[in-house]
Amino acid sequence: MMPTVQADLQPQLWVENTASAVDYYQRAFGAVIEHRVGDPDDVDGVIQLSLGRVRFWVSGASEQMRRFAPAAIGGATGRFLLVVDDPAAVSEAAVAAGARLTSEVAEEHGWLVGRVVDPFGHEWEIGRPFGDWPPRA
Repeated sequence: MMPTVQADLQPQLWVENTASAVDYYQRAFGAVIEHRVGDPDDVDGVIQLSLGRVRFWVSGASEQMRRFAPAAIGGATGRFLLVVDDPAAVSEAAVAAGARLTSEVAEEHGWLVGRVVDPFGHEWEIGRPFGDWPPRA
């Protein structure tokens, strides 16, 4: 039998310029620096950011370490869903900070959601469900 696991997922985004990425996430989403390990200009340097209860890491891409930024592979390998109270306002802030809007905020599958690609090639869905989530079975 599988044990019950208490977990907290904290993704790490690989970027070409860690300092620029941290600045963008601070301006676009109001991210706060929680922790730094090493020099952000060094490929081994990493910065932990938080957005409310959400935490994620940003560090340098490295072909030698097989850590590729989206531009190096011609696209992203995943998408992040950022759940917020006001998706339109957060989406507008992300675009004003330099993201590219790929989908206007609209109703979709029980959510109010829009999509952007940040200046580093990472895809973000920004939305909120209309009711309780997950829905009751």
